[in-house]
Amino acid sequence: MSGQYRAITQGITVSVEPFYLDEESRPEQGRYVWAYMVEIKNDTDTPVHLRSRHWIIMDGQGRVEEVQGPGVVGEEPVIEPGEAYEYSSGCPLRTPSGIMSGSYGMEREDGSSFDVTIPAFSLDLPDVARSLN
Repeated sequence: MSGQYRAITQGITVSVEPFYLDEESRPEQGRYVWAYMVEIKNDTDTPVHLRSRHWIIMDGQGRVEEVQGPGVVGEEPVIEPGEAYEYSSGCPLRTPSGIMSGSYGMEREDGSSFDVTIPAFSLDLPDVARSLN
């Protein structure tokens, strides 16, 4: 995955590509829905275990929602050296634009923990001038 947005933390690359879901959105009801594809690549020489996620979601009016919890999409994958883990998820907003960012809590084989940055990425309607970011 090429990933429009990318961040590297301690040898772990997180790439994100958002997509607007027109068929699931209801602008007349203030509901705009995006999906996003995430790839987490381990470019270190030891396995890493994805233990948790922390998302910060801001809509176009500056309202912030934080989402925290174990793993991603119901999984806590171990990512081997040179391997990648991919998943997709979604996010509804009340405005036609927004931004997401966050971090993953990772654990090494020796039990040490570290946070991996999820790059900030824009949620914008296709073919609309970007005003938030």
